[in-house]
Amino acid sequence: MLRFAPVHVIVGGLCLVQAAAAQPTPARPDLRQGAYYTEAEGAKRLTDTAQTYLTRAAWEKRATLLRQGLHDGMELPEKPAFAPLVLFRHSLQQLDGYTVENVAFESLPGIFITGNLYRPLSMMGKRPAILSQHGHAKTLDGRTPESTQQRCATLARMGAVVFAYDMIGYGDSKQCEHKLPKALKIQTMNSIRAVDFLVSLPEVDPARIGVTGESGGGTQAFMLAALDPRVTVAVPVVMVSAHFFGGCPCESGMPVHKRPSHETSNAELTALIAPRPLLLISDGKDWTKNTPAVEYPFMQGVYRLYNAESQVANVHLPDEGHDYGPNKRAAAYQFLAKHLGLDLNRVLKNGQPDESRNTILSPEALRVFTDEHPRPAQAAMGDEAVSALLN
Repeated sequence: MLRFAPVHVIVGGLCLVQAAAAQPTPARPDLRQGAYYTEAEGAKRLTDTAQTYLTRAAWEKRATLLRQGLHDGMELPEKPAFAPLVLFRHSLQQLDGYTVENVAFESLPGIFITGNLYRPLSMMGKRPAILSQHGHAKTLDGRTPESTQQRCATLARMGAVVFAYDMIGYGDSKQCEHKLPKALKIQTMNSIRAVDFLVSLPEVDPARIGVTGESGGGTQAFMLAALDPRVTVAVPVVMVSAHFFGGCPCESGMPVHKRPSHETSNAELTALIAPRPLLLISDGKDWTKNTPAVEYPFMQGVYRLYNAESQVANVHLPDEGHDYGPNKRAAAYQFLAKHLGLDLNRVLKNGQPDESRNTILSPEALRVFTDEHPRPAQAAMGDEAVSALLN
């Protein structure tokens, strides 16, 4: 059974822990990667930048610049040439309060998005939908670890349609290596197409779309929400930082943080979600350890420009580390229930979220491409072939 952890929100008085030194300038000076700044440098830059937009109009001018920087830095086309939305699906399983189905569909022609679709049982009418992104795992299993299955199953039991999908190079998405130079572009386009998939489902309410993921999945979540206004609620977990930019090409391998016109950070890019509901979940053992004193007050300042401070929150777990563990999931369930109209009571036992009814399936049971259900012949294979489709 999950226990709700206390929320620690500290606006002032927290001493920043200094990093030994910022990373040296990377081989590509247009990139900001990893712990590029010390914690103190990142905090000061964020504070100084915030002083340049003290009105909503000034922020929205900056926000337009930041969004254009994301589009240009990722080389996103104005109208992506997505493939027709044709579903490849099988192995529907009915479990306790929800179903799971193995699903794939093309994003760009020749590039397949692979994942699992979780749906609530015995619920009528339009339902909210949630995209579940995953972080970097050594096993390359992607969407199948227990913590991912737990949150998807629980959210489905609460009444959401949930789609958990693979990063490139993970799970069934092994058409290329994960560290493709333009991984950020392909994964962002895949996320946009995944929203298209969810809103195409007849039971989904397109006005209630959430995103949540941890670590590199948190980057996917806030990048998508910053770019796609169809996302109405965002819960990036253990990722948003003023000094850390992500250490993988899928997060910082393209020039989205340093542009000819400006520089920015993941904290400022996450603020593009304002005034839509945003929950930052942070911990005491990674680059989010200063969130209550640095990133969260900054977000409050941006939301204040919209008179929407009640829409942004921070759950900080100072004794926990870099994961999407039980306390972090409990916080996400509360926030998503509140802002998407989910029924938290459906998963409570003695007042606490109870995940014991969820079935943890084997990775094999969740596979999309198998001997019986092979990858479609039109799939591009190899880094060179996939990269050619992105130009």
